[in-house]
Amino acid sequence: MDTQLIKTINKLQDAFTTVGVHNPVDLPQIVVIGSQSSGKSSVLENIVGRDFLPRGTGIVTRRPLVLQLINRPASKKPEEEKSSKSEDSPKSEDSDKSDKNENPDEWGEFLHKPGVKFYDFNKIREEIQHETDAKTGRNAGISPVPINLRIFSPNVLTLTLVDLPGMTKVPVGDQPKDIEKQIRDMVGKYIIKPNAIILSVTAANTDLANSDGLKFAREVDPEGSRTIGVLTKIDLMDQGTDVVDILAGRVIPLRLGYVPVVNRGQRDIDVKKSISSALEFERNFFENHPSYRTKAQYCGTPFLARKLNMILMHHIRNTLPEIKAKIQAALVKYQNELSQIGDPMDDHPGQQANMVLSIVTEFCNELRSVIEGQSPDLSTYELSGGARISFVFHELFSNGVKGIDPFEQIKDSDIRTILYNSSGSSPALFVATAAFEVIVKQQIRRLEEPSLKCVTLIYDELVRIVAQLLQKQFFKRFPSLKERFYTQVLGFLKKATLPTNKLVQDLISMEAVYINTAHPDFLNGHKAIAIISERMNPRLPPNDPRSQTGNRGANNMPRNSDDDLLNSSASSNTGFFGSFFSSKKKKSAVMEPPPPVLKASATLSEREQMETEVIKLLILSYFNIVKRTVIDMVPKAIMLNLVNCAKEELQRELLSELYKPDVLDELLKESEFTIQRRRECKKMIEALQKADEIVASV
Repeated sequence: MDTQLIKTINKLQDAFTTVGVHNPVDLPQIVVIGSQSSGKSSVLENIVGRDFLPRGTGIVTRRPLVLQLINRPASKKPEEEKSSKSEDSPKSEDSDKSDKNENPDEWGEFLHKPGVKFYDFNKIREEIQHETDAKTGRNAGISPVPINLRIFSPNVLTLTLVDLPGMTKVPVGDQPKDIEKQIRDMVGKYIIKPNAIILSVTAANTDLANSDGLKFAREVDPEGSRTIGVLTKIDLMDQGTDVVDILAGRVIPLRLGYVPVVNRGQRDIDVKKSISSALEFERNFFENHPSYRTKAQYCGTPFLARKLNMILMHHIRNTLPEIKAKIQAALVKYQNELSQIGDPMDDHPGQQANMVLSIVTEFCNELRSVIEGQSPDLSTYELSGGARISFVFHELFSNGVKGIDPFEQIKDSDIRTILYNSSGSSPALFVATAAFEVIVKQQIRRLEEPSLKCVTLIYDELVRIVAQLLQKQFFKRFPSLKERFYTQVLGFLKKATLPTNKLVQDLISMEAVYINTAHPDFLNGHKAIAIISERMNPRLPPNDPRSQTGNRGANNMPRNSDDDLLNSSASSNTGFFGSFFSSKKKKSAVMEPPPPVLKASATLSEREQMETEVIKLLILSYFNIVKRTVIDMVPKAIMLNLVNCAKEELQRELLSELYKPDVLDELLKESEFTIQRRRECKKMIEALQKADEIVASV
């Protein structure tokens, strides 16, 4: 059963690789990393028990090698024997090496050559080299496209390993200048996945703290919970030194521990030392070494293979339910996306016309839903659609109008000047109505600018809604249709703003052309005078001595009429226009002509101050009435001529412009992205369906 689990993961890897799509599911796998000189290739060959990896200097592994080891019984049925011979690759000139390199019980298969069995492991090496060069050329470049190799043998434990390029720091020869970054990026994509077991290979005769593999592994696995260390070149360490402290976890602890191994050196490879001899040497080395003899059963390549097999099976068993769920979720996701993309369009005019009709109808329905707040995609993150329109009306526009101060641009002296001018040649006996109307009309005209600005803001919000709706899948599918939609909708909205602006301007003109002083909320003149009088002459308490002066009258000392006349004469130098001029002493017998420009700028008399305050109070009262009306009516005008017009008339406009036989072919031309994405979705669905069948059988 446990072996079956690893085979299941192998089948899942093959399912995605065969279809040629990126695997969307993080599958459990053992990823082999280390520096170029750490001995990764030798470790893998010892595990397999065969020479099959390319050798040389520099970067030899230039593409990821997904190595699937599958244990099979040594005995074979006659029909399989026959099949093996018929599928055997052609005999090479090296066929005299068949005793060493060929065994009917052992063979390799490449995923890119289905059905072809390689019994000669030299041929496997050549095929790896050939397939690498096919993607990277013969230079020292690398490629992230993996090579999938299965090896069937009675001498291996069922195991899956991913061999990656060895990490390097300095470009050598014709290696790319950024080779270090390229390799780190490739390795990082494999080991960062939570389901990856990291097999970090380090030469024991170097400082463990400088190990490239361990250093990188700790970046993605700081706790060391999914990293296993392999210490190579144990036999090359200085005499008297060992790795006992490392194995005990006293240097850099790893939860999965370390396994020391002894590989063939370059001299052994040159003299064709067999792997079986190397494994025998390794066993004798650990059994006879004073530091390792008590722990020999936990050292060497056979123990490493068993440990990796156990770790991988345990990891797969724990993650299989999650893998099943992820495959099903990914399948649903890609099926939904393919459904949204739709099938390729036929050239039949009827189908094209129905498609345009459907898109126009759906777009206009969604526009109405977004404005009315009935969209199924209501956001909890920010205001959108109709809520933003409401914000413009009831926050921006309302507060903007309320904040307009009628006396911001008109001073008391301006009010006095208008009062005098509206009285003509005879000073007014009462507060002048004409002056009040002139000032109020000026202030009402100030409301036109924010009202027209409100129209612009609502237009912008409608354009914003349209832009969001044009991000839908069917518009990505038909870029020409999207562009034409955008142009037509913007043109429609711009046309609709013209009558909207006219109506808003008319509303302000209506308010300015007729001042309704009979409005029930308007403060009348008598009440205004009373309020100002109260402000200027507040009533004194009855017991205040000053309040009794009026009762003394005739009982007190009578006033001399001459005194009254004197007082009258003395005050005659301040008449109705007295406050226009400064109070400097003038010659009594000289009358100077008035200056060319007369301005009310001096101190106000009590009467002038009272008249000014009354006018200001009346202006404020009426202007507040107009502001309330404008705050209420302008949004209604915009809703009528712009927003509602878009909701009710836009569909008719779009159909009249787009529902035409002569433009359908152009509008419904699919984008290259859509064609490519449909192809990718179909491939991914095919791979996921295969994967779903595979995991369902477990």
